[in-house]
Amino acid sequence: MRSVAVIGAGKTAFGAFPDRDLRSLAVEAGEKCLANGHVAPAQIESFYLGNFAGPAFVGQNHLAPYVSTALGIHGVPATRIEAACASSGSAFFHAWAEVAAGIYDVVMVVGVEKMTSQPTARVSQILAEAGDCSGEMKAGSTFASLFAMIARRHMHDFGTKKEHLSAVAVKNHANGALNPDAQMRKVITLEQAMNGRPVADPLNLYDCSLVSDGAAAVILAPLERAAEFTDKPVRVLGVAQASDYVALDQKESITTFPAVRRAAEKAYRMAGVTAADIEFAELHDCFTIAEIIATEDLGFVERGCGGPYVFAGHTTRTGERPINTSGGLKAKGHPVGATGVAQICDLVLQIRCQAGERQIPRHSLGLAQNLGGSGATCVVSILGAA
Repeated sequence: MRSVAVIGAGKTAFGAFPDRDLRSLAVEAGEKCLANGHVAPAQIESFYLGNFAGPAFVGQNHLAPYVSTALGIHGVPATRIEAACASSGSAFFHAWAEVAAGIYDVVMVVGVEKMTSQPTARVSQILAEAGDCSGEMKAGSTFASLFAMIARRHMHDFGTKKEHLSAVAVKNHANGALNPDAQMRKVITLEQAMNGRPVADPLNLYDCSLVSDGAAAVILAPLERAAEFTDKPVRVLGVAQASDYVALDQKESITTFPAVRRAAEKAYRMAGVTAADIEFAELHDCFTIAEIIATEDLGFVERGCGGPYVFAGHTTRTGERPINTSGGLKAKGHPVGATGVAQICDLVLQIRCQAGERQIPRHSLGLAQNLGGSGATCVVSILGAA
């Protein structure tokens, strides 16, 4: 297997853009990425698109060549990957595998979603289709209600408090306020976070990620060729994807995600590092409880200790292990098909010391964790300075 590097990265701002369509968002991110990596469209040998529900959100199928040709990329394999909210994380994994295996040298990954073209109720329905349609969805479940059950069980089993959930929101909003591309650039207090409009007990508005439009893109190449394109390559040290049951009632426990643990174990082993070595991370905080559980499943803290860990300030920008310096899904935004690649872009910015006001002092080894559904898919990627 060859060593692989990210040679280019680019993304749009995340938000609600009524005058933008899916393709224009993908093209903006893709063109920024090509320019950032000093790569011409004709040099791209394979193309992956991470997208969850373009057909449902905007009525367009056959999305990979629809986007790649708009970027001037012609005649190459163009493949769409769908894995719920982990769609572009999975696309990144497959692109890495192509380069590592020596099948292609220069591979582009774009993640995109245009969600705000549908009313909120329809968005909730489309998202719910990433769960168990024959059981959970028929019973009226949404992901907010499913993660509310997860949160309530975590509180019951481990003594996690509402203050712990709210601390995640406060931290991520503080980070998002410094991110010029974030959808929600708004600092909030713990009191505000705890008293937001109820959504699904114990979750309120501040515990839930946003309905977003946006796109992100990266280009991968063999590390041995990276210097042909950039003087700031970022090495992919480890990447792994794992899966689990879709429905909550099939899981042995709903307060841990085996797919996260399995993907992390494989990625750590590939990278030759442990959880203790990770200096910073972008975690999938679709709901505040998801970030807390991720810190446990990734081995940053013992199981059940994720709530007190964030509440004590260990995951702030000045803490021992900064988490979601981008603002996370909670404040940066969550255009689901774009989220995984956007996390990679944010790791790249930190490793290259290009994160502006959000730049952290220890930034040589970062991790991204991209979750699909209620833990049915997970991709863990570990990046480091080349």
